[in-house]
Amino acid sequence: MSRLAGRMPKGLGLGLGLGGQHQHSLSKARLTAASLSRTTTRPTRLFFARTSQIRFQSTEQPPKPPRPVNDGPSFKGQLTQSITKRIEREREDLARLAQMRKQSPVGRWFTLTFTMLFIGSVSWYCGLKYPRGVDPSSTLPLNATKPPAHKLAPVNLESAWADFVAIVGAENVSTDADVLSQHSSSEWSSHPADPSEKPFCVVYPSSTAEVSEIMKICHYRRIPVVGYSGGTSLEGHFAPTRGGICVDFSRMNQILALHKEDLDVVVQPAVGWEDLNEQLAEENLFFPPDPGPGAQIGGMIGTGCSGTNAYRYGTMREWVLSLTVVLADGTVIKTRQRPRKSSAGYDLTRLFIGSEGTLGLVTEATLKLTVLPASSSVAVASFPSIRAAADCVAKVVGDGIPVAAVEILDDDQMRFINQAGATSRQWTEAPTIFFKFSGTASGVKEQISIVQSLAKKSGAKTFDFAKDKIEQTELWSARKEALWSTMAVRNPGDKVWTGDVAVPMSRLPDIIDETKKDLGRSGLKSSIVGHVGDGNFHIILLYSDAERKLAEECVHRMVKRAVEMEGTVTGEHGVGLVKRDYLPHELGESTVDAMRKIKAAFDPLCLLNCDKVVRVEKPKRGEVAEW
Repeated sequence: MSRLAGRMPKGLGLGLGLGGQHQHSLSKARLTAASLSRTTTRPTRLFFARTSQIRFQSTEQPPKPPRPVNDGPSFKGQLTQSITKRIEREREDLARLAQMRKQSPVGRWFTLTFTMLFIGSVSWYCGLKYPRGVDPSSTLPLNATKPPAHKLAPVNLESAWADFVAIVGAENVSTDADVLSQHSSSEWSSHPADPSEKPFCVVYPSSTAEVSEIMKICHYRRIPVVGYSGGTSLEGHFAPTRGGICVDFSRMNQILALHKEDLDVVVQPAVGWEDLNEQLAEENLFFPPDPGPGAQIGGMIGTGCSGTNAYRYGTMREWVLSLTVVLADGTVIKTRQRPRKSSAGYDLTRLFIGSEGTLGLVTEATLKLTVLPASSSVAVASFPSIRAAADCVAKVVGDGIPVAAVEILDDDQMRFINQAGATSRQWTEAPTIFFKFSGTASGVKEQISIVQSLAKKSGAKTFDFAKDKIEQTELWSARKEALWSTMAVRNPGDKVWTGDVAVPMSRLPDIIDETKKDLGRSGLKSSIVGHVGDGNFHIILLYSDAERKLAEECVHRMVKRAVEMEGTVTGEHGVGLVKRDYLPHELGESTVDAMRKIKAAFDPLCLLNCDKVVRVEKPKRGEVAEW
C-alpha cells in the first residue's frame, strides 16, 4: 500500500477517503483475502483476485469529507460476506449433486420415462395440428389400411343417447332387447348372426335434417352407424359388426311429390315398392323394379336391386334420377336435379346406388316412372330338365322377343310350393319357366304365340297362359312365393341361404345345369330360381348348424363357376359381408383398392356400415376361403 500511495497524486488518497486508519484496514483485508484464497476453490480465488484489483482514476473535483467509519458495513465486512455466501452456494450445489448420485436406478428410469412420454405427447399433438402431405396413391390397398378407431365406451354411448333423445324424442330412441335383435339379423340372411353384434340403440328419425344431426353427433363421438330400411336383404347388409347405433328409416315413409307430367316421383327411403305402385296405379303409372315382397326404396337403392321386370325394364340404376344423401359428417348433398339426362359432373347418383349404405344415408329419392301397359298376360311352361328350360330362355332372348319377364323355377322349387300350399293350385313338379308379357293387346297375343312355339322346340311338356286378370295373378303367384315356400318346408332349426350369381346369356344353360348337379351331390335340401332373362339366377339352401360348412362350399363353388364364365358374384342381392372376399377375383385387386379409396374419401373414420362391400382391415388367419 505504501508503494501505491507513493505513486498516487497528491490529495488522491484523501479524495478516496483512504486515511491512515483506512490504509491499515485495507492491508488487513488483503491479508485476510490472501489467507482465504488458499483455503477456497479456484473459482473463488479468481473471483477474489478480480474484485481486489482496484483501479484508481484521477479527478479534478474537490475532495469530499470522509464518511464516518460506523456508517454501514466496512469494505472488509462486505468482502467477507460475499465470499462466505459464494462458498455456501458451492457447498449446496455439491450437496445436491451428491443427492442425485444417491438416487435409485428406478427413480432415474421413471424420470426418463416421464420425460420421454411428455415429449412424445407434445410431438403427437403438434403433428395433429400441422397439415400432412397428400397421399399420392390413387388406390388404397388392404395392407395400407389402419383399423377404425371407434369410441364405444359406455359413457360415450350414453352421452350420445341423450343427444339423440334431444333430436328425435325419447319415444324414438329404443334400447329394447327385442328391437336390437331385430335390427341385427334376420332368419333369411345368409350371414350367421353373432349374439355380440348388436347396436347400442335404434334411432328413428323423421326428416333429412334429423338424420344430419344424428350423423354429426356420431361423427363427433366416432360412433359407427348402420342404416335400416325394410330389413329384407340377404347377405348380412345390416349386421352391426362394430356395434354403434342403427338408424331406422321407418318413420320416413312418405311420397313427397308426384310429377305426373314429368313421369317422376319423390319419395322417402321407407316407402315400399308395392305400396308405391298401388298409389301410382290410380294415375295409370308404375315403378318397374320389383324385388321380394317387403323391400323398401332405401334398401333397393342400397343393393342396386332388380327383380322380375329387369329383363324388360332394367335394374334400379335405370330408374333413379336423383338422391338426397347425408354423408358421414352430417353434410347433406343432392346428387342432381330432375331431368331425365344430364352431363353435369360426376354421376354421384349411380355411385351411391349399390353402395349399401357405406358412403352415405339416402333420405330422399327421385324415381322415374312409366305408364302402365295397356295389356298384360302370363304364361307358364314346364320342361323335362333344367337345361331344356334354360335353352328355351336362351332362344327367347336370342330372338329378341320383348317379353316383360322370364323366370325359372326348378322341379324342387315347384315341389316346395305344392307342399307349402301357398298358392291356389297344384303345379307340375318339373323345371318351369314363367313368362310375363306386356304391351298392346295384339302385341301380347303375338308374343305369346312366338314363345309357345319356341317352348315346344325346346321340349316343353306343358304351356298354359292366363285368360284374364285372375288367372294372371294365380299363375304369377308361384314365382313370388318361392322363397317363403322353401322356408315353410324346412326342418325345425334349419336355416336358409339364398345366393345369386349372373353370367352372360350364352353360358346360362351351362352354369344352371352344373349347379343343379352340384346341389344334388351335396345332399342338402335346395332349389333354383332366377331372373334368367338377364342371366341371373339364385339358389336356396336349407341347412342345419352342422351342415353350415357344406352350404358354404356349395355357394363357393357356384360363385367360382360364375367368375370363371366371365360372370359376376352377385346379380342383385349385393355384396354385404358374404360376398366381399370374392370381389378381387371378379374385378381384380386394384379395382377393389380403388373402391376402398372411394370409401376412405367419403367416410375417412369408417362410421357408415363398416366392413360391408370392401374390407377395411386385414382378415384373420383362415377367415377367407381359398379360391
